[in-house]
Amino acid sequence: MRKTLIAVLLAGYSAFTWAGFDVVALGTQGGASGDNLTSYLIRTDGDARYIALDAGSVLTGIAKGVEKGSFPDVTAEKAAPLTQQGYVFREQINAYFISHPHLDHVAGLVLGSPDDKKKTVYSLADSANTLHNHYFNWKSWPNFSDSGNGERLGTYRINAPRVGQIFTLGTTSMRGVIYPLSHDGTVSSMLLIHSPRGESFAYFGDTGADAQEKSKNLDAVWRVLGPLIQQKSLKGMIIETSYDNQQPDKKLFGHLTPKLLLSELTNLEKYSGGEGALKDFPVVVSHIKSTMVAGKDPLALIQQQLSEGNSLGVNFIYMQQGDKAEF
Repeated sequence: MRKTLIAVLLAGYSAFTWAGFDVVALGTQGGASGDNLTSYLIRTDGDARYIALDAGSVLTGIAKGVEKGSFPDVTAEKAAPLTQQGYVFREQINAYFISHPHLDHVAGLVLGSPDDKKKTVYSLADSANTLHNHYFNWKSWPNFSDSGNGERLGTYRINAPRVGQIFTLGTTSMRGVIYPLSHDGTVSSMLLIHSPRGESFAYFGDTGADAQEKSKNLDAVWRVLGPLIQQKSLKGMIIETSYDNQQPDKKLFGHLTPKLLLSELTNLEKYSGGEGALKDFPVVVSHIKSTMVAGKDPLALIQQQLSEGNSLGVNFIYMQQGDKAEF
């Protein structure tokens, strides 16, 4: 039922008549949710290999995806002698992109490293240094990377491309460009993914709004994405909305609310051709934080607030762990 709903929602984006990317949600929440932390897989048509976009909950998310039928090409026979979960993890995830090094975005990478095979991890230099110095350091965890302290087990080659430089994503047919984001003092990032056929998809790590962060990073990203929307080559984006509109500014900690996201998307509309440019454009809402307040449903509240303020006509999509969608 849920996969049918997502297909119907995406069908509304009439400018795009065929799928260019497959996306599987391994984790859609942020903060204290534990086994459902931010991570997505993406691949382009005709390529079985995925890039992991962040790595909060990887193995648990794959298991949920197998349960939901989101990996139909991975049969038990094909996976043998591995499990279906193991085959997706080891053989189909070709490389990782880490938007920033907070624990809810890297836990699955670190914990899964003893069972993984050699792969490249892409991130900004600041995130690469944190992975080396604070995770793979033989204190927090054995050093499964290719540099840093102690014996280097070399499972992961951590690569830090320059901002704005196009690079190949693992051995897939996709290429990427990283742009910086501001996240309450942490350097986060957005990955713009390009397929061989000219389609693009944007994945945002955690980010605050420019006004709150006293930054122009999102404005710079919108200037890049706007022309792609005008050319009808940007297939969609994944971006966070961590809190509802009642969250005080001093407790945003570098995150977005529905009001702030809609304000930022209004800026994107300006660079995309003006009024109506974002009608039916697919935006996957991610990183919704759980709450310990009785009777409060953060997802339902954020859905309501985005719907009520959506004068742009954006097609907001709410993937759940294990869901697959085509863009």
